[in-house]
Amino acid sequence: MTSVSISDNSSKFSGNSRSLLKKRTLLFRYLAEINLIFGIWYLQWRVTHSINFDALWLSIPLLIAEIYSYLGGMMFVIGLWRPLVRQIKSLDQMIPPLPRSDWPTVDVFVTCYNEPPEIVEETAKAALTIDYPPTKLRVYVLDDGNSADMRAMTERLCIQDLQSPLLRQEANRIDVEHSCLLERLKQLENLTPNTQAAEQWLQASSEPAVNQFATEFVQSLRQFILWLPPTHQSISDRLITERKALEEAIRKKELELLEISRFRYIARPKTPGVAHHAKAGNINYAIFSGETAGTFIVTLDADHIPKPSFLKRVLPYFYTYNLSTGKYDQNQIAFVQTRQDFYNIPPGDPFGHRANLFYGPLQQGKDGMNAAFYTGTNAILRREALVSVGLQNFADEFAKNEKRLDEFDLVGGVSSNSITEDMNTAMRLHSAGWKSIYHNELLAEGLAPDDLSSTLKQRLRWAQGTIQVLVRENPLTKSGLTFWQRLQYFKTMYSYFSGFATLVFISCPIIYFFTDIVPVRSYGPDFAIHFFPAFIINRLTFLAATWGIPAREVWRSEQYAIALFPLLIQAVWSVFTGQKLNFQVTPKQRQSGIYLRLVWPQLAIFALTILGLLWSLYRFAIGHLNYPLVHLLNGAWAIYNLLLLWAIIRASVWQPSKEA
Repeated sequence: MTSVSISDNSSKFSGNSRSLLKKRTLLFRYLAEINLIFGIWYLQWRVTHSINFDALWLSIPLLIAEIYSYLGGMMFVIGLWRPLVRQIKSLDQMIPPLPRSDWPTVDVFVTCYNEPPEIVEETAKAALTIDYPPTKLRVYVLDDGNSADMRAMTERLCIQDLQSPLLRQEANRIDVEHSCLLERLKQLENLTPNTQAAEQWLQASSEPAVNQFATEFVQSLRQFILWLPPTHQSISDRLITERKALEEAIRKKELELLEISRFRYIARPKTPGVAHHAKAGNINYAIFSGETAGTFIVTLDADHIPKPSFLKRVLPYFYTYNLSTGKYDQNQIAFVQTRQDFYNIPPGDPFGHRANLFYGPLQQGKDGMNAAFYTGTNAILRREALVSVGLQNFADEFAKNEKRLDEFDLVGGVSSNSITEDMNTAMRLHSAGWKSIYHNELLAEGLAPDDLSSTLKQRLRWAQGTIQVLVRENPLTKSGLTFWQRLQYFKTMYSYFSGFATLVFISCPIIYFFTDIVPVRSYGPDFAIHFFPAFIINRLTFLAATWGIPAREVWRSEQYAIALFPLLIQAVWSVFTGQKLNFQVTPKQRQSGIYLRLVWPQLAIFALTILGLLWSLYRFAIGHLNYPLVHLLNGAWAIYNLLLLWAIIRASVWQPSKEA
């Protein structure tokens, strides 16, 4: 596994944070500019000199697919133009230091539906061991399945936490402070009669010659006491104020002791006939139920185990030191997203779960344009931003449909407008003027699906939800977004239409093998001089963009980007035909089996490609092969397609080793 750690050594930089351009960014920019120039040069030649007018039914789709790919590549390189590497000092190492009394309260939401309680328990235990003051941390299990076993687990773990040395120590501290306050109140009550008598004596004194010195001293002392803030008319009034303040402090300490339990369980009621909005509704209910009140909210999937340093590494982003006041002010950062990785990926990563390309150059590039994506887990959000933006969007929806009032507590925070609630929420926050941060440090690890069925369900949900957002809240027309934010969101949505282009690309060699029909009029020197330079510089640009990521992982990402073409086509079709889309929770346990039936389109293409290659070899052997060079080029193209498709076919029959 790739380990990512951001050093917080205070000797390395001044201030509490800094951001730098990623290494080799200038090299990437030079290559990207050359790549775009060569690409447009190639497309110009394709449009003006290479279209096969005898086979427009094939030539035009290929040209459209190439133009689509060029536009996607152009947005890809522009999106990586300013990748930021951020460095931050931990919360307890900030200079000047932020007093612990000013550290914010934090709620950790562990969202679950039908996961095994033992998986959620591991996450909850890790959340409770986060290095943070126990009275400022609350961990909530948001059980959308309302499971009796889950409730029993949380009750048991809550009791264990209450009996832990940390909470015992905290309870003793509160008890000592409570006792001190009670003692002060008792002293104040004992002082009250004497004070009242002294004031009466001062007012009734009729022998100034005898008591002049004592009277002047007591009056001076009285005046001094009354000068102390807050000001009062008499010492008795001052004592009454002090008594009320002490009683309020005692009440708070008693409440603090009652509220010392920091592990809690929330299961929302589900009214029949009312939309529940899946994960978004689960989180929103917790926000508006009145049971949570933290200044910040950490969202964790049921299986994502946070590290103890999680909060200290991300909270500093939300504070800016004000030189004029000498204090820290909260800024306009709405959320900080950290990287995501998994601790159960088998050797070779057969399902392509490693995401160092997305949680590396892509997120860093988005961060450089204030467009970092919120991905639903391993992130911390400002409650104020989430609630204010959520309520504004709810008000807009209510204006269109007053019947949605019953859903207020389910749609008023995290977006419920798509089954990928996370990205849509980030886009809404950005459009409202809030800012985001991507912190490239591994602070929590989770479970990745370890079978193809679960993997495809997850990828289909991502694709459908992203296209849903495009249809319902198109970033190109959404007010409030900057040009670069529109670009970042749109290019992600645009990429999910690539299934159609992929189908064209992998079909062309097959069609040629069996029909000798070519979409390009010439494969001679003119083709070579335009295609190969553009192709080579394109690969070099991609190499520069992915520098530092293992080549095997980059290749696996490329394989799945192509091999998932039927799923991407299905996602587009399901959204644009208005099919009902349901949020499907990704299974956290292996669904054993052979899944060749799930990849039958890839198998069909794979088989046809091999048959086409064999047919060309047979014709070559018997001397009936026309244009051998063209067959050689298409053969190389076909073999490349086979290598791309093989990853998902192999994953469909993959089984864990017996040792595992």
